[in-house]
Amino acid sequence: MAVTSDSAAIGRIFREESGRSLAALIGIFGDVDLAEDAVQEAFTVAVRRWPEDGTPPNPGAWITTTARNRAVDRLRRDARGSELIEAAARTTSPGWDGDPATAAAEGEPVPDDRLRLIFTCCHPSLAPQSQVALTLRLLCGLSTAEVARAFLTVEPTMAKRLVRIKHKIKAANIPYRVPDEPELPDRLRTVLTAIYLMYTTGQGRPRPETDLCAESIRLGRMLRRLMPDEPEVAGLLALMLLTESRRGTRTDELGALVLLRDQNRAGWDRALIGEGHGLVRWCLRRNEPGPFQLQAAIAAVHADANSFADTDWPQILALYDQLLAVAPTPVVALNRAVALGEVRGPAAGLREIDALALADYHPFHAARAEFLLRLGHRDEAAGAFRRAGELAPPGAERDFLRDQAERARTSR
Repeated sequence: MAVTSDSAAIGRIFREESGRSLAALIGIFGDVDLAEDAVQEAFTVAVRRWPEDGTPPNPGAWITTTARNRAVDRLRRDARGSELIEAAARTTSPGWDGDPATAAAEGEPVPDDRLRLIFTCCHPSLAPQSQVALTLRLLCGLSTAEVARAFLTVEPTMAKRLVRIKHKIKAANIPYRVPDEPELPDRLRTVLTAIYLMYTTGQGRPRPETDLCAESIRLGRMLRRLMPDEPEVAGLLALMLLTESRRGTRTDELGALVLLRDQNRAGWDRALIGEGHGLVRWCLRRNEPGPFQLQAAIAAVHADANSFADTDWPQILALYDQLLAVAPTPVVALNRAVALGEVRGPAAGLREIDALALADYHPFHAARAEFLLRLGHRDEAAGAFRRAGELAPPGAERDFLRDQAERARTSR
């Protein structure tokens, strides 16, 4: 065992593995609160033991097994515990150690607990925002405060909302399973949104935690196998692959953000681009455009350009026009305004942006700042960059925006 004495390192491991462990325990016991409490207890045990004993060879299996044992201990003291303990015994073999490889070696099917949990969270009896919020909390390992920021609300409000959601799942006896084919359409849009938000959450985290992106792509591939004729599933997978192809060039060797226009395109992953393009072409042949397919098509146009100057902005603007028609959200309107500015000039783009009510959304201020800077309004640009930096989450993007604010303020 490798010794892990840093509690922050233990915390990172738990954030990376907790979604998988939660999914497994919810599948065993059918109780979200019990699963969350058990995983938290496992974390407490790890903080106490791992600095002395070292990190287990398979931390995920250790977490799941320890949490399962803690859940069983708690149920033995609970009036309804015997029923759930029997269910746990039926779900896992006596010698199971929490490692899917063990189940495979014993000839058992390996269920994908995370995909099942996404479909549980995205049950149509829950409000769409509630579905996505619960998925971010359980699968992505986001704290309640982080989920609240994603929905532009405060932590106490989100905490109460999450409690209500979990109670509703229990009261409505919502099944923990991938639904039958006739049930899929009612859940698919939110499931796709949840997986994509999981991917974008991984993009915004420091590199030790970026495996959320790989996990999102894995789930996208699995969903594609489950629903091979669904164009929006193909569109989501294409969008993630094309975005992932640029991942290695989004930051420099010091971790500083590199904008799309400044990225070294020779460093883009051509295999991922080729796979993404193939999926986009398949979607085009189906001719059933949806939001994820259109976003993937936009990403494909960017991937086609040899340089930022060579980008086919009129084509991107046309695609955003289509996207705005099928998904008329303020965020889509903002992205369309940026594309419009590239086609018709910064003044036109700025007018479109200023018509939007997105004062608490940091990309709104960042986009304003870019166009203001190009128009020569440096003081206003500095203020917009500064406001964007105040609203951005901690990390490379916030640092970049603050640096841009200082550059705009001091350069003449």
